[in-house]
Amino acid sequence: MSIAVSLDGRRGGFRIEAAFELPPAGVTALLGPSGSGKTSVLRALAGLDRIAGTITADGEIWQDAATFVPPERRRVGYVFQGAGLLPHLSVADNLTYAVARAPAGPFDRAAIVERTGIAALLDRRPRHLSGGEAQRAGIARALLGQPRLLLMDEPLSALDSDARAGLVAWLESLLAGIPLPVVYVTHDRAEASRLAARTLRISAGRLSA
Repeated sequence: MSIAVSLDGRRGGFRIEAAFELPPAGVTALLGPSGSGKTSVLRALAGLDRIAGTITADGEIWQDAATFVPPERRRVGYVFQGAGLLPHLSVADNLTYAVARAPAGPFDRAAIVERTGIAALLDRRPRHLSGGEAQRAGIARALLGQPRLLLMDEPLSALDSDARAGLVAWLESLLAGIPLPVVYVTHDRAEASRLAARTLRISAGRLSA
């Protein structure tokens, strides 16, 4: 699914000016310092916030002056800085929660559990997971929602340096085989270079290739 974005509107204390296209598959890094507008662009893609402009997906209008498709109809997977798992459910039940609300799609539960390496974690509650384990489970849950677009908002930023280094290598392998567009937000140039096929840079709300 190809996505075209053209945003030009105010968000918070500054203006967001962002025009870009996402290919049907592959990782695009959105690189910039804290407060530059990275998360604002991601939330606009997800339909969580509205910034003036247009967003289309394979010709379907997600947003323009007259239309605004809500998040649940966009089928966007969102991985936050924290894994965002439901704390009262086991990892297995978190996955079941996602599957129960998802349409049919290409991501098989058993295959995703294997690819994310979380088989040994399924009976645990989130409070018994390390930061890296929780993020693996969160990514698995996002994929089992059968998204058409995967958004990742600095998913490694809360981890210590050792855990982060290990997960970068794991993510590089995982994301290379995902058949959908991925936007990966980071402030780390090396991380962007390693994980993404291309990088978009944002500073003070203004995006450049």
